[in-house]
Amino acid sequence: MFKGEYSHTIDTKGRMIMPSKYRELLGDVFTITRGFDKCLMAFDQAGWENFEQKIRSLPVSKPSARKAQRYFIGGSQDVEIDKQGRALIPAVLREHAGLGKEIVLMGVGNYIEIWDKATWESEGCFDDFSTVAQELDELGIEL
Repeated sequence: MFKGEYSHTIDTKGRMIMPSKYRELLGDVFTITRGFDKCLMAFDQAGWENFEQKIRSLPVSKPSARKAQRYFIGGSQDVEIDKQGRALIPAVLREHAGLGKEIVLMGVGNYIEIWDKATWESEGCFDDFSTVAQELDELGIEL
């Protein structure tokens, strides 16, 4: 399971150092795709296969299903970790998430979110978690 928050930088070639705890779980090759909330999602191979299967099982007769398939599967790329522990984030995905030099990696269970640090601090953080807790309570999830 992926957990924890790490701050890193992206070099001029678009590479980031993957934290060693995440590297152990990801293996040498992993998949990155577009995420929710202006971030990227990184999966190990088993996690990606599970996620992709769910998306592929959606009925293609529904426009929202086709859009989800294009967004997640069409937007995905396999990435290798080099001997220095770096991973090249494809330019199209860096642009999608607005990744600058400083990034935040957030382990959220089955996958890792990759955020631009400024975006994370303005949109992804937990300034008003009481609202989130209330919404979870309305869904029947008591914390």
